[in-house]
Amino acid sequence: MLIVDSHVHIWGSGMPNPPHRQISALSGDDLLREMDEAGIDAAVIQPPAWDASSNEVAVEAARRHPDRFAILGWFPLDDPASAALIDGWTQRPGMLGLRFTFMPPASDAWLTDGTLDWLWPAAEQAGLPLALAAGNFLPLVGQIAERHPDLRLLVDHLGMQLRQQDDRALINLAQLTALAKHPNVAIKASAAPGASTEPYPFRNVHDYLHGIYDAFGPDRMFWGTDITRMPCSWRQCVTLFTEELTWLTQSDKELIMGRALCNWIGWDLDG
Repeated sequence: MLIVDSHVHIWGSGMPNPPHRQISALSGDDLLREMDEAGIDAAVIQPPAWDASSNEVAVEAARRHPDRFAILGWFPLDDPASAALIDGWTQRPGMLGLRFTFMPPASDAWLTDGTLDWLWPAAEQAGLPLALAAGNFLPLVGQIAERHPDLRLLVDHLGMQLRQQDDRALINLAQLTALAKHPNVAIKASAAPGASTEPYPFRNVHDYLHGIYDAFGPDRMFWGTDITRMPCSWRQCVTLFTEELTWLTQSDKELIMGRALCNWIGWDLDG
């Protein structure tokens, strides 16, 4: 079974936001050693905003290991010059799409005040998949998806409320599953262990995962970890899906654990 993590970080400088590992650098080679120990075939890097040079760190890792790393990168959304980057975005090694987070009180307003009206059609026209940390604005994702039906959207971390746990983290299921009617919306099934205060196998998130599976199916549900802030081993993040979610069929697992993600972002790991 091909196992591809939909959400990892590496960085060369800067101190991560807690609860990420509080270390000043984590290289692609560092991550590869952990991936090899856990049986992870490949991973999609989301360059973190705490390192201004994180795109370059990711590109170097993908250049050296093109069969192990792809990238959903970022640029400053408040810089008008960023729009010019779209057309040549995928010319850099490993760069397959975009990913953005929105931190209040400033950047979250950009979603509704017209600041980002250029981004959605530009990414759609360029064929760039676009991931969003969207737990606080899931209905808006539906509006974007409807207006731009050829824009492939990915919702980070199961649409959960980040930095919350248990019931407070898992309040968005109805809003999230409502997005399933848009065929251009998919879900990163990442960071599930971090939403639970229970020990492995984190049983209080199983129903949430089942609800997302029922809505989106295995073609639009992509396993992942955000491993640098998980409370368990990478291997346990894998077996949570491959062994503990007993309602998943073998063909479901083949898709959720890697194949469906590669199809969605256009990453050919068989070539």
